[in-house]
Amino acid sequence: MKKKCLLTAFLVGCSMSMSFAHGMLQEAVTDIPARAVPHDDGEGNFKPSDLFASMQTSDKAALLMVHFGTTYDETRQLTIDAINNKAKEAFKGIEVREAYTSRIIIRRLKTRGIEKLNPTEALKQLKADGFTHILIQSTNIIEGVEMESLRKDIASLEKEFKDIRIGNPLLYTPKDYENVIAAIVRKGAKEGATVLVGHGTYTPSTAQYAMTDYMLKAKGYTDYYVTTIEGYPTFDDILAKLEAAKVKKVMLMPFMFVAGDHANNDIVIDMKKELEDKGYEVSIFMQGLGQNIDIQNIFIEHAKFAAKHKMINITEKKKQL
Repeated sequence: MKKKCLLTAFLVGCSMSMSFAHGMLQEAVTDIPARAVPHDDGEGNFKPSDLFASMQTSDKAALLMVHFGTTYDETRQLTIDAINNKAKEAFKGIEVREAYTSRIIIRRLKTRGIEKLNPTEALKQLKADGFTHILIQSTNIIEGVEMESLRKDIASLEKEFKDIRIGNPLLYTPKDYENVIAAIVRKGAKEGATVLVGHGTYTPSTAQYAMTDYMLKAKGYTDYYVTTIEGYPTFDDILAKLEAAKVKKVMLMPFMFVAGDHANNDIVIDMKKELEDKGYEVSIFMQGLGQNIDIQNIFIEHAKFAAKHKMINITEKKKQL
């Protein structure tokens, strides 16, 4: 009889604790800005899950900001350093570190005495420093090969931490596209066409650039076009559209977080020259998306969303049906 009473008391206590935790979680979720929450009730690819709720007194949390990187000091200050500082403001009391994914950039910086870790190295260092709960936010634009590589790096070290998760790239949900478009059109040309130039990819994820172009038109921004340096839509595709639209002036705008080598070579030199040779009056908005405060905010909101939600795989999703 005594054992039954103890068991009953234990179950009641657990039930009360779970109810309290659930209430705290719901309250925390409502604090996240609405546009950062693609699924308010946890449906779709995510379920409510507070990264920090399970932390014990001895646990340590860190936010790892992951960037492709740049060798341009001024550009780094305006983009990478700027969003890192914004992350520190948004996640006060949490260790914020960074990692670069470009091996070429890491090597070039090393010759100048500047050390940058790649994501795997940064995660191993966090483990060595005693961190147990890791939130990762990259500044990738699309869910492409860079995100795929980063997710694999995280999966290989997942068992080293009590909880580790990653925020979405800039473009993930349809709402993200709407927010990005709203942020970009404020900077576009007042007259003529604005051509957004993305890095591109030869994988199926290049469709995200075409989706951006489509949604721009759907929102009424018919004088905006999206092209890529590597992938689709190609620059030839855009040249044909510009000719059909009979525009005279064109503004080229980097659709990349950092306006680095690609912007300075492919956009400033190659694309500009080809347009001018065809008789267009060309201007260049030489700023990466990382300099746009609204774009920075979208990334930070994605990190906040990841701190309160966890992605579920297709197997888990099917079990819910």
